Amino acid sequence: MCGIAGFWTASLPGTPEEVAGAMGDRLRTRGPDDRGVWADREAGLALAHRRLAVLDLSPAGHQPMVSPCGRYVLAYNGEIYNHPELRQALEGEGGHFRWRGHSDTETLLAALRHWGVEETLGRLNGMFAFALWDRSERRLFLARDRMGEKPLYYGRSGETFLFGSELKALTVHPHWRGTLDRDALTLYLRHNYIPAPRSIYQGIHKLPPAHYVVVGEDGRSLSAPRCYWDLRAVAEEGAASAGGDPEALTDELEGLLGDAVERRMAADVPLGAFLSGGYDSTTVAALMQARSQRPVRTFSIGFQEAAYNEAEHARAVANHLGTDHTELYVTPEEAREVIPELPTIWDEPFADSSQIPTYLVSRLARQHVTVALSGDGGDELFCGYHQYALGVRLWNRLRRVPLALRRRVAEALSGTPAPTLDAAARGLPRRLRQAASADRLLKLAEVLPPTEGEEFYRSLVSHWKAPEQVVRGAVEPDTLLTEPGRWPDLPGLRERMMYFDALTYLPDDILAKTDRATMAVSLEARIPLLDHRLVEFAWRVPTGLKFRGGQGKWLLRQVLYRHVPSALMDRPKMGFEVPIEHWLRGPLREWAEDLLDEKRLREEGVLRPEPIRRMWREHLSGHRRWNYHLWDVLMFQAWQREHSATPPAIEGLPAGPAQERAAG
Repeated sequence: MCGIAGFWTASLPGTPEEVAGAMGDRLRTRGPDDRGVWADREAGLALAHRRLAVLDLSPAGHQPMVSPCGRYVLAYNGEIYNHPELRQALEGEGGHFRWRGHSDTETLLAALRHWGVEETLGRLNGMFAFALWDRSERRLFLARDRMGEKPLYYGRSGETFLFGSELKALTVHPHWRGTLDRDALTLYLRHNYIPAPRSIYQGIHKLPPAHYVVVGEDGRSLSAPRCYWDLRAVAEEGAASAGGDPEALTDELEGLLGDAVERRMAADVPLGAFLSGGYDSTTVAALMQARSQRPVRTFSIGFQEAAYNEAEHARAVANHLGTDHTELYVTPEEAREVIPELPTIWDEPFADSSQIPTYLVSRLARQHVTVALSGDGGDELFCGYHQYALGVRLWNRLRRVPLALRRRVAEALSGTPAPTLDAAARGLPRRLRQAASADRLLKLAEVLPPTEGEEFYRSLVSHWKAPEQVVRGAVEPDTLLTEPGRWPDLPGLRERMMYFDALTYLPDDILAKTDRATMAVSLEARIPLLDHRLVEFAWRVPTGLKFRGGQGKWLLRQVLYRHVPSALMDRPKMGFEVPIEHWLRGPLREWAEDLLDEKRLREEGVLRPEPIRRMWREHLSGHRRWNYHLWDVLMFQAWQREHSATPPAIEGLPAGPAQERAAG
């Protein structure tokens, strides 16, 4: 695993090598083992690379790597798991290859030279983001893996084209401007992450998964992102032909997953796995152990709060599998100590609070191994999230209720103070009190008005429902969830939910979280469930074999039960969370109060203080639980303080306090 960065410009203060080297050095934790810089001074282009050596630890894997003919130069981040087969295919087609080593970088460069970019991308099995410079045609190619495991940012800042694995590499370039994108900020408040292709900065984009772009004319010409593997087509074609015998499909899934795990076990450095005790990570660990001659290293984090602790389950699974298990119980103080580091690690606002335990378990694992396999992806592929069960069930009931009645009920609930609702709930039988709490009833009010299942789903996954009312001078952009023309033709809402999550929540939240947390400690994470062959297989599995008997992941569980007794696994699903709700009322209160200070919010001129302060008061009093909304704001505020992004002026007004004075 590595970090890449570079630029293309017509004029530059300083030498290209010095500037590219500084960009690469900001990615040092992604690649602490080697540093490389290459420049085409005549063209004004430079590439930087930081290497975490995992395969072929020798200098033969050094990057940026120049092809033997001298025409192509590659800076690459990731792992190509089928690179031995690609070498055989290249040699079988009559190419004359004198391999310098056994790194997958050399294989990838040879494939790109021999087959071209698009055909090579279609042949790759791996996670990657790369930059390929064609010196002859003066074109730069940027590409990203199918599911979005590895990040890649790009865009123009002034007259310079910039790209990198993380935003922090772009910000050290002399031409960097870094203007806050208020519209992107509205998307962040809705989703707790910024969906691709947006980033927090104007003019800087995330390359979508399974796409590549072509840059020319001294960095001034940029193609639209080109798709080389279409998940929509995969989903539609798979769902249309779905079928098969459950036993045969279980056998096929175990074979595919076993091969995906085995490929991801190839490494010249120590290797292990994250183990939470849930279905996905346990399946990966079980298949790893079945293919290992010695106990696999597994790692889990525990918390003292029982509601947030999965370590006991992980330990029981590890004992059954016979892994070499390491667990660490983290005190609330240790977990909270991570919070000041989050804006630097994630580089742009990111408010999935499971980033804290993800970082902690990554830091624990890195003390023992350099590579760790993860169970990410199982929920999106095999129907594991609660909304696929409870959400669909609720929508099927709600849509039978006349819309006018739903809207009247929603208005009545929304207009009733939370304490009044709680007081009314106290008069109900005990078994109904929790379901009728103010929080639940007010959330119900938010999902009552939608007329379409997709609108209902968007409401379910939204934090701030009207972020334009919070971000000054912003307009919320359209996304996949608001553009029906981009929705797939799938049998039902459950399938469409899985598709939406696979294209949005998975790459922009889950995989971004895993990538930044692991790379911050120089640990490579590999994700067997996102092997594209498994993704294609999962869409060919009938939904009834994913969601069965009111539970998701039915088929995946059948594979797991061949290795681990069902009695050890069948328990309610837990999230990988921390008790932010309680921390905000307790040990984090002073920190939060500083960031949410009304005077501070007004002077910064980005967020309107009134709704934020109201939520903060209600949360502190216990009348409402606003921890998700407040954590969104706090992570933005902490990021803004760390990065000092310059907010753009609203049309006709300067940024900052003058906006508030004029508005008032």
